Amino acid sequence: MERVNLKGLELSRYVAGYWRILDWGKTPQQLLHYLESHLEFGISSCDHADIYGDYQCEQHFGDALKLKPSIREQIEIVTKTGICLPGRKGYDLQHYNTSAGHIINQVEQSLTNFGTDRIDLLLIHRPDPLMNADEVAQAFSQLKQAGKVLHFGVSNFSNDQFKLLQSRLEQPLVTNQLEISPLQMASLHDGTLDFLQQQQVPPMAWSCLGGGRLFSPEDPQARRIRAELQAIATEIGASSIDQVLYAWLLALPSKPLPVLGTGKVERIQTAVAAKDLVITREHWFRIWTAATGHKVP
Repeated sequence: MERVNLKGLELSRYVAGYWRILDWGKTPQQLLHYLESHLEFGISSCDHADIYGDYQCEQHFGDALKLKPSIREQIEIVTKTGICLPGRKGYDLQHYNTSAGHIINQVEQSLTNFGTDRIDLLLIHRPDPLMNADEVAQAFSQLKQAGKVLHFGVSNFSNDQFKLLQSRLEQPLVTNQLEISPLQMASLHDGTLDFLQQQQVPPMAWSCLGGGRLFSPEDPQARRIRAELQAIATEIGASSIDQVLYAWLLALPSKPLPVLGTGKVERIQTAVAAKDLVITREHWFRIWTAATGHKVP
């Protein structure tokens, strides 16, 4: 598996997404086995967020790590903070909080949840209209100096939001995690991926299959895309349409790191094989045309 250098941080080309691990119904032992399985494919980077599973997914993952503490040295833990959900934490309203105190407190909680002494990569989960860049920089600096977070990035940020935060930091933001798929191509056309390519900052791509929408029988856009993906899969000998879709993503010059949101080892294996597929520019634009419903201008 290719390793990708994000300004000093090495991640695997594919990232295992753990957003829905509570839905997978795996015991800690089964989750450890799943983690070991995707490590065998070279996928060592694991994507989390403090809020996933109503603030419970990090702990569940940590319970699996406790069964084999040595495996911590083989993986990179990515997690996010900045969203506050009502319910378990006592908030009345879903909102954002990127204050220094909140960031530091949530990192401390994440470290406890994972049973580890450091987070490899911390992302601000969503742009916050009340974000004080100097305050975020203060939190990042404190966490970095304490060795509790090694690298920092953002998620779902615009170029200007990225540049604002970067202007206050001593260390580089190493990624911007974005929704990228044929069902969500805004970042391909609004300058976001161009900016990241210019900065040599590979994005991470979440919801590559549109959160399952790609397989919706009622969605006309999804039906068009599926039909084109299937036609190309037949032409190039791909084993599945999602394999072609990952090849389409990997063809982007910004070199995104797809986040795989599956708990099935066979789906991981299919995605990994996409790196060996060769799709032409015409293949790529056939998928783009199916997604938009019209040819390029």
